[in-house]
Amino acid sequence: MVRHVAPPTPRQLESARELIARHLRPTPTVYANVRGREICLKLEGLQVTGSFKVRGALSAVSAAHRDDPSGAVVTSSAGNHGLGVAYAATMLGVPATVVVPANASAAKVQKLRQFDVELVQVGSSYDDAQAYAMDMAERHSIRYISPFNDTDVIAGQATVFLEMIDQAPELEHVVVPVGGGGLMAGTILARDLVGRQDVRLTGAQPEESAALYHVLRGTPMDEVVHHPTIADGLAGGGDDGAVTNELVERYGIPLVLVPEVAIRHGVREAAETLGLVLEGSATTALAAITSNVVGDEDSRIGMLATGRNIARDLLIELLGTM
Repeated sequence: MVRHVAPPTPRQLESARELIARHLRPTPTVYANVRGREICLKLEGLQVTGSFKVRGALSAVSAAHRDDPSGAVVTSSAGNHGLGVAYAATMLGVPATVVVPANASAAKVQKLRQFDVELVQVGSSYDDAQAYAMDMAERHSIRYISPFNDTDVIAGQATVFLEMIDQAPELEHVVVPVGGGGLMAGTILARDLVGRQDVRLTGAQPEESAALYHVLRGTPMDEVVHHPTIADGLAGGGDDGAVTNELVERYGIPLVLVPEVAIRHGVREAAETLGLVLEGSATTALAAITSNVVGDEDSRIGMLATGRNIARDLLIELLGTM
């Protein structure tokens, strides 16, 4: 199903920045030396839900509540977006249903159960969860909140870059993990909002599941082949005709593919070298830099360390066996 969504306007971006500033504390932006190179990291794993996704979720749930104070919302998620919606809905008193795949990250499912929302586990992929959630939204006439193809979600995600560039204005290049593209879309628009088109952007996708990379090269969305990856927050298909696809293509943002072995090694490297717990989605960006698949060895470079919600058993495995 094609959902045509408009990109947020500058006014909507400013409103989202004000909303996020009222409800969420800024996360730190720090520098660290990795393999002899200084890398700037925006530590979104320190968000209240352990991921940047709470920003877009809060923006969208707030908009839904403003438009219909007695209405409910439903969303589909690989985990982190669902946590963000659950947190925002609980805080604002909005009834919410979160649909995740049956094989979603155990760490994220466990955290979701702590919120007063209806949790549905269905299917074996994000696409299955999305289809269920969208059907539920249509049947019950409630708002569906996409993790990426949603105007308010994108506006909320834009605040990551807005904070980062305030904290580290010297940055020349930022690497952004990309799944459906909501964070990248927000970053593109935030860069325009503050007139920092001089900052180069690169999107990093897991080689095993990179729908947007292949779609922008002509592969139909339903023909993209997905393989298992520990970067579960970036895995699965996107939406045909999504505004995120349009923005990445229009602005000519390069997307690079990161091998699974590099993503797995990145989790261990982040823990041992930086003292940080990063989930696979976040280490996709780190591995893109350390493996130099971004093709840039000289710029003052930064990355969005998007989340920390990795399953305990997987973390132990990665720390102990590589």
